[in-house]
Amino acid sequence: MFGRMKPGRASQTAVYVCAARALAHGTTPVARFSDPTALALLPEEARARVERIQAAGPPKTFRQKLARGPLDTRSKMMVVRTVTIDDAVRAASAPQVVILGAGLDGRAWRMQELREATVFEVDHPDSQREKRARIGRLERVAREVRFVPVDFARDSLDAALAASGHDPARPTTWIWEGVVMYLDQSAIEATLAVVQKRSAPGSWLIVVYHSPARILKLVSLVLRIVGEPLRSVFSAEQMRDLLSRFGFDVSADGDLPSLGSALSADLPHATRYLKHMRIVTARRRA
Repeated sequence: MFGRMKPGRASQTAVYVCAARALAHGTTPVARFSDPTALALLPEEARARVERIQAAGPPKTFRQKLARGPLDTRSKMMVVRTVTIDDAVRAASAPQVVILGAGLDGRAWRMQELREATVFEVDHPDSQREKRARIGRLERVAREVRFVPVDFARDSLDAALAASGHDPARPTTWIWEGVVMYLDQSAIEATLAVVQKRSAPGSWLIVVYHSPARILKLVSLVLRIVGEPLRSVFSAEQMRDLLSRFGFDVSADGDLPSLGSALSADLPHATRYLKHMRIVTARRRA
């Protein structure tokens, strides 16, 4: 339900996006972006690569710029994604935060706004095993973090959340950041059914998804190579209707360049090929 990985190995896309956050930390002109957790959460090889890039400084030659291009684009993408989602989490101010497919997310270790919240990190056991081996380097700022290992070939998300102490009577902010595009329709709907069941009035859902675009043919090819193929796309209208069927009303839905334009003048140009990536925020209907 959260995408397929090679057995015994954490998601490679989780490593890619974490490395992008690590590269952006301290270098982006967007003052609202900061992720001091990212470098510590990376596996050794990826961390060493980020450190080499940081030590080299800005690219000077055309060849260096060409080589850095995809990394810089991914880094700017993560600035927009991270700030947009962080802002929504702050605005919701819910006592519970559930991160679906948490990967190498560092919010529970960096967002002071979560100091009164319980954060539930839901992910495949292989991903969580690697993350928990490195998380001791960081100091938690959330009131509590509960790891919820779920293997969707065998486990029930609803049962796992219940066993971890998630309270469906209290408002929850659900973060579904980098997963939906790897799921088919039936898996998405199965997850939304659990989210609906466990969301009290006042709950919020934040989803990153892909909308139809020509460039997705190339994106899909790259993702297939790393073993995490693209499986779903939605127009904004289709996403609105889908979330409405499961009790959530959309309050905001924007594409990455448009969201970036509110943060920095260079971000719309830097993310111009990522209009297919959208972030929707929706509130649980009373």
